Amino acid sequence: MDKWFRLKERGTSVGTEVLAGVTTFFTMVYIVIVNPGILSQAGMDFNGVFIATIVASLVGTLIMALASNYPIVIAPGMGLNAYFAFSVVAGGGVSWQTALGAVFVAGIIFILLSLTSFRYMLLDAIPTSLKHAITAGIGLFITFIGLQNAKIIVASPSTLLKLGTLTEPMTLLTIIGLVISLILMSYRVKGYLFVGMIITAVIAWFMGLLQLPEKVVALPTGLAATAMQMDIAGVFSHGLYAVIFTFLLITLFDTTGTMLGVAEQAGLLKDGKFPRSRGALLADAVGTSAGAMLGTSPTSAYIESSAGVAVGGRTGLTAVTASVLLALTLFFSPIVGVLASIPAITAPSLIIVGFLMISVVQKIEWNDFEVVFPAFLIIVLMPLTYSIATGIGVGFILYPILKAIRGKWREVHPIFYLFAVLFFIQLAFFSH
Repeated sequence: MDKWFRLKERGTSVGTEVLAGVTTFFTMVYIVIVNPGILSQAGMDFNGVFIATIVASLVGTLIMALASNYPIVIAPGMGLNAYFAFSVVAGGGVSWQTALGAVFVAGIIFILLSLTSFRYMLLDAIPTSLKHAITAGIGLFITFIGLQNAKIIVASPSTLLKLGTLTEPMTLLTIIGLVISLILMSYRVKGYLFVGMIITAVIAWFMGLLQLPEKVVALPTGLAATAMQMDIAGVFSHGLYAVIFTFLLITLFDTTGTMLGVAEQAGLLKDGKFPRSRGALLADAVGTSAGAMLGTSPTSAYIESSAGVAVGGRTGLTAVTASVLLALTLFFSPIVGVLASIPAITAPSLIIVGFLMISVVQKIEWNDFEVVFPAFLIIVLMPLTYSIATGIGVGFILYPILKAIRGKWREVHPIFYLFAVLFFIQLAFFSH
C-alpha cells in the first residue's frame, strides 16, 4: 500500500486516507441524485443515467488515483449537465443521443489534447477574467434552473418571469430545504448538501409529498437504455460545433483549475507546477468519453475533493476510498429515484452550487474595460438565453473587437481570434 501510494513520503497513513475518502464521498455524493434528476428531464432513462453517473465517476477517479496518485474525485460536472439537458436538448431541439455524441467528440479531443502541450496553449489563450466569467455565468445559470424547478420563479406573459406562489407545498418545502442547507453550510457541516437533502426528504415524507419505495436496495438495472446510444453523425448534421467547443473548453479549464487548487491545498505542487498533470487530465478526458458511451454529461474534477484534503488526504488512496463508497451506491437506486423526483430536494443544491460558482466574480479585473464588458455579457447572457455556449460566444466575439478598437489587438492571443471567428459563424449560421 505504501509502495503504491507513497503514504510515508507524503506524511499520511491508511487511516487518514480512508477518513479523507469518506469525507470527500459525503461532500460530493449529492451528484448521484442531482445528475440523473437533471438529465432525465432531457428524456433520458433515470436508472440508466444513475448507473452511468457512478461508473463514469469510477473510471475517471480510479485513473486519477492510480495513474497520478492525487486525492481528487472525478464526476459529472454541475452546470455542464444543465447545459446538456436544458440548452442543447430542450433549447437546441436535438435528441439526447445527439447531445451524447457531442460529449463523446469533445471527450476524444480532450484525450488528444491531454497527450500534447497544446492544452496549455488553449488555456493560455483565454484571459483569466473571461475564465472566471464563464464559471460565474454557469453558476447563475444553474441557480436560475434551481429556482425554476422549485417554482420560486415562474413564467409570466407580461414580464417573462415573476415570483411564484411561495405557499405552494413543493415551493415552501424548497425554501425550507434551502434554509436547512444554508444553516448546515454556515456551521461547516461535512456533506451539508447531502445531509440537507436527507433532512428535506424526511420533512417531505411528513408533509405527504414523498412516498417511500417498496425496497431500498436493488440490483442496478437500466444501463442498456442509455449506453452506446450516441448519435455522432447527428452532431455534424446539426452543426453542433459550438456545443463541442463549449463542452471541451469548460471541462478543460474547470478541471485544470480545480486540480491546481486541490493540489496546492494538499502541498503537492512543485515550484508552482503540477506534476503528473498529463495523467490527471487524461483521467477526466477518459471519464468524459466513457460517460458519453454510458449515458451521461461530461465529467470534471470536483472541488469537493478539497474537503478530503482538509482532513489529511494526500494520495490516490483517498480517491480509491471515495470510489468504493460510490460503487456501493449503485445498489440504492430505488431510494435515489424517489429523492431525485422531488424538486424541493434537489433544487437547493442547484441554488447553492450556483452561489459557490458565481463567487469568482471578485477575481475579475473590473477596471479593464476591454475584458470586463465581454465578461459581463458572458455572465448575464447564459441564463437569459438559456445557453452557456451563446454566452461564451458573444463574449468571445466582443473581446477581440474591443481590444482592436482600443489599438491593443496584439494583446489578443492568435488562437483567440480563431475562437471568435468560429463562434461568429456558429451564432450567425448554425443552430445554437
